[in-house]
Amino acid sequence: MKKWNNIQRLLPLLPMAAALLLQSCGNNNAGNISEIILTPKGQNALKVKVDIQCTDTVDAAVVYWPKGQTSLRTTTPLSLHQLHHSIVLTNLLPAQHYEYQVQTGHGTALESSKVYSFNTNDYPIWMKDIFIVVCPDSTVIPANFRKGYVMVSRRDDPGVLFLLNAKGRIVWYHQVSGTGFKVARFTDNNTFLSLLGGPGYETSYGDEILEVSLSGDTLANLKKGRDFAPTIHHEILLTPKNEFVTLCVEDRLTDLSSKGGSKTDTVRGDGILVMDKHGKTIWKWTVFDALNPLDDKNILQTKKDWMHANCIAIDKDGNYLISFYNNGQIWKIDARTGHRIWTFGKGGDFDIPATALFDQAHAVHINEHGELMFFDNGVSKKTSRTLSFKIDEGAKKAQLVLDTKLPPENFNERMGSSYLVGDTTLLSCATKRNTVILTNLQGRFLWAMRTGMSSYRASFIPAERLAPYVSQPGYAH
Repeated sequence: MKKWNNIQRLLPLLPMAAALLLQSCGNNNAGNISEIILTPKGQNALKVKVDIQCTDTVDAAVVYWPKGQTSLRTTTPLSLHQLHHSIVLTNLLPAQHYEYQVQTGHGTALESSKVYSFNTNDYPIWMKDIFIVVCPDSTVIPANFRKGYVMVSRRDDPGVLFLLNAKGRIVWYHQVSGTGFKVARFTDNNTFLSLLGGPGYETSYGDEILEVSLSGDTLANLKKGRDFAPTIHHEILLTPKNEFVTLCVEDRLTDLSSKGGSKTDTVRGDGILVMDKHGKTIWKWTVFDALNPLDDKNILQTKKDWMHANCIAIDKDGNYLISFYNNGQIWKIDARTGHRIWTFGKGGDFDIPATALFDQAHAVHINEHGELMFFDNGVSKKTSRTLSFKIDEGAKKAQLVLDTKLPPENFNERMGSSYLVGDTTLLSCATKRNTVILTNLQGRFLWAMRTGMSSYRASFIPAERLAPYVSQPGYAH
């Protein structure tokens, strides 16, 4: 085998660029490898793309580890039957020295190359120390949270989707330029689905849908004006049919002269938009299908943002749940006919205990126990909390199951989220306070993370959902 040549290349795509290696070999190398090229995977210090050129059609994988720590070996999924393999290394640390081998062959009969090395780049300066964790006693944190990861996102340019371990260390991220991550979800397909919006889009409104894999590959990318028409906002879901569900803006010319307005006023409402992965509209519904703006006595004051829908979720029966910030209601909409099945909240169809009346709702969803759960901003009481109800649709009864208040200093008047982590803890996001908080169900503080940015939501992802791409738990257990 000929001696390998190492040729350094600068990496202009990353701040404080360091050099990875281009390595080439003769035809007698294992698996008939002719060339290996290492380059950054996007604007990312924690991913490296390995391009392997072979002289024959073979399977390939890469085994890599921190230098001198072979017990921490990671093996990539096998790339099958290719002359040219592109394999992404994840689960890396910044500014570290790594060693690796390329394995080639067929099935389990793989030969290993000699050991080679590369250095990862460091984080951009602005990304360092952006997350600070406060945890007085890590022994009280549930094991699944200690092992798992928290997902938050930066809404400004550059937009970044982060995964953090329980110590607040960045273990995975995906960065975009010229736009921000308005909201993001980890899907049942183990992908990241997000709504993006540039500087011209406020708060949670956007013009782009992006789905990426754990290795950072783009799986779908739809843009307003090219793939779909309306402005979208606040939510993006992936259905079991592999369709996108989002909220959209609906502007309707309305004669408001009877209310003191003009004959050609514009009322801005909201809609539900279902698209395929190419942007083709599958189904659409708007609030104008259910309500007449003229029935709102305050329509002249509310016409610029009539209802302000801020969340959509899929109920257990496949129908939609949509929440409205301005009127403190949650609606259930028939996903086939568009009929409003029921209204929950102020002036709604359900008897709700007086202590459970809520002002606004964010992050409405059906939790693991089949309960209607959401984050109550609590503007009138200056107290934010998590509420969860067992819903009896036939009897129109709502049994309060959970009422967990955030500490007064974490009152969060806009945006926010709350989700169960196991059966004993809640992960809440106080967006306006740049804080993510883990409490028990009684509201006792266990863990908090201060963020140097405003994340619309924070969600928990169990460790097993991310393996083998991410494996950096926060606390020993």
